[in-house]
Amino acid sequence: MKVNRKAIWGWALYDWANSAFATTVMAGFFPLFFKGFWSAGADVNVSTAQLGLGNSVAGLMVALMAPILGAIADKGSTKKKFLVFFAYLGVLMTAALFLVQEGQWVWAIFVYAMGIIGFSGANVFYDSLLPGIVGEEKIDYVSGLGFSMGYLGGGLLFLVNVLMTMMPQKFGLPDDATAVRVSFLSVALWWGLFTFFTIFWVPEQKGASADNNGESIVAAGFRQFAGTFNKIRHLKVVFLFLLAYWFYIDGVDTIIRMAVDYGLSLGFEPTDLIVALLIVQFVGFPAALIFGKLGERWGVRKSIYLAIAIYMGITVWGTMMTDKMEFYILAVVIGLVQGGIQALSRSYYSRLIPKNKAAEYYGFYNMLGKFAVILGPVLMGLVGLIAKRILMPPAPTPEQVIAVGQLASRWGIGSILILFIVGGILFYFVDEEKGREQAALLEAD
Repeated sequence: MKVNRKAIWGWALYDWANSAFATTVMAGFFPLFFKGFWSAGADVNVSTAQLGLGNSVAGLMVALMAPILGAIADKGSTKKKFLVFFAYLGVLMTAALFLVQEGQWVWAIFVYAMGIIGFSGANVFYDSLLPGIVGEEKIDYVSGLGFSMGYLGGGLLFLVNVLMTMMPQKFGLPDDATAVRVSFLSVALWWGLFTFFTIFWVPEQKGASADNNGESIVAAGFRQFAGTFNKIRHLKVVFLFLLAYWFYIDGVDTIIRMAVDYGLSLGFEPTDLIVALLIVQFVGFPAALIFGKLGERWGVRKSIYLAIAIYMGITVWGTMMTDKMEFYILAVVIGLVQGGIQALSRSYYSRLIPKNKAAEYYGFYNMLGKFAVILGPVLMGLVGLIAKRILMPPAPTPEQVIAVGQLASRWGIGSILILFIVGGILFYFVDEEKGREQAALLEAD
């Protein structure tokens, strides 16, 4: 395939655009602002439950509809149209967060959940455009380029947003609460404007608009989804890879999402955690590119295994760290591999699926991504509770309660090792050559 550099940059710039939502909104400000502003005065556990429910409902909706939407997009060659629809749904909802007033937690959850649906729904079609713009010899590097641009773009805007909240007067803002609300507007503007490059620079391969019997694109999409779901259960290679991916990416996502909570449980300050998040973003920028090159030259399988091994080391180290400098070092190491394992998994999967059904198969891929972070947090919680019950002495002193609680948290984070071990073992049995053969047969079908 002839290299279209303009299309490659147009595709990668969407990651630059939407990562601002993932970093500033999802990982950074929304959870903190929800507790302190929209749910001010509520019980901490109640506000946590409210936020968790919003995340879960949005994730479940995207997970359930992603493969069906992908099938519809494949039938009508409408991947870009669906990407634009969901992306600007996310942009609109992010901007709407500025309008939600203090104490209006119901509206905050609703708008945030709709933003997640826009963000996650667009990613299904963004991923599915990748095989159509670059050949297999460069797909690992280009996949890494996307994540790299995401880390850089998301990190740059997040840095500006953090400075706005720390020094609001220097930005002409009255207080930090206003600065956070303006940050949501900046994310919407950033996301919306940079998506234009994807719209105008990325071509889309044309396909049939309907089946021969004249049925609608939607009906054809539903029928294709049913057929592919039936096939995927019998495609050993694809099924086995998706199962392996589910386990190890659950471990990756659990570390991403639970790191702040774990750091707080060890007594670190919120500012320490913000610094660590910025470190991950800026280290992740060059590291994702390096991993893309590593996949080209050393092999994708070996590179994925290297990332899994490093994550196992991160997990073990995390159980033993005692000060914030170690937390920063871990943030550097996570930044080195986080984008790499995500990028190479995405490009490796493209080798196992038929190109003419990419959106649908990436729908299944993203569906598992949404169902990830289920086993990990539950495992951490259960192991932590069991450890606390076992280790807690009768009639403990306040100091013993704190010490045992921290030790139980260490046991909990250590349990994530199981996910990486199981994922690595399953990945060992994925036969790439057989997967290519099955994909070729399906593409000709």
